[in-house]
Amino acid sequence: MAATVKPTNSASITTTWHALDPIWEGGEEIVQQGLPHSQLAPAWQILLLGDGSPTRHLQLLTTEPTEVDVIDMSIIGMADDGAPKHIQAVPAPRLRRQVWLRKASGQRLAYAASWWDANHVDEYLQNRNIPIWASLSRLRSELYRDIQGIYYGHCEALETAFEEKGPFWGRHYLFWHHGQPLTLIYEVFSPYLQKYLGETQLEVESVQEC
Repeated sequence: MAATVKPTNSASITTTWHALDPIWEGGEEIVQQGLPHSQLAPAWQILLLGDGSPTRHLQLLTTEPTEVDVIDMSIIGMADDGAPKHIQAVPAPRLRRQVWLRKASGQRLAYAASWWDANHVDEYLQNRNIPIWASLSRLRSELYRDIQGIYYGHCEALETAFEEKGPFWGRHYLFWHHGQPLTLIYEVFSPYLQKYLGETQLEVESVQEC
């Protein structure tokens, strides 16, 4: 179920974010070399392992604008929030943002949680209800998307939200700006995207974890 929206000045953490319970996960080595096409279709690899904007990719796939529903903006302070270890690269105190990415007509396509330096988030998310890519593009920010890991796993809350059965594909990455980590982002994509990308099946037993 969707988390409750919390104001950015909230002093307590009353929401959680939707992490996958992985069947399989891969680190930087897998990200760099990719997976055999028999295990992950090329189109899915471009979405998951490429360094382009997922918001832009989704818009090109669906031919509809990608819109954002913000479901959580919470100050988490010094906490690591159960996030991937790379959260330590983001200066504290931190703010966690959670969103659904959806077609303009309503279909949810992806979920994203991101962690920001709470003291500077307003510099980059001047309009918090538009995609991060759109916000940063307006600022002409020079960015590097540093993908650190991918996941294949289950999450009951996402099954409900996407109205799709898992398992789901996800990933996490750091955004770098002027040589400094700007934000950590964790994304999970809906199987609905098979409509555009084709079906895929991971042979867990045959893939070496990294």
